[in-house]
Amino acid sequence: MEELKTRLKEQIIEALNLEETTPADIDDAAPLFGDGLGLDSIDALELILILEREYGIHIENPAEARPIFASINTLAEYVSKNRK
Repeated sequence: MEELKTRLKEQIIEALNLEETTPADIDDAAPLFGDGLGLDSIDALELILILEREYGIHIENPAEARPIFASINTLAEYVSKNRK
């Protein structure tokens, strides 16, 4: 699971061009949106694309993604249970 979390952090940093951020800078339990990493709704669409492209996970309704994208912990748990 730790390897998956690190990989997800790397993919988020790359996809969102967070050039000043390293995987170690992202706390596994910190919120990805708002006060935590500070992502926004456009970034959420990028995360959905990462899940589709890298893990074969299709999220039809972006509103359903909100609890999945709460933190790296919730995202990694969802990916580990649902990847193709």
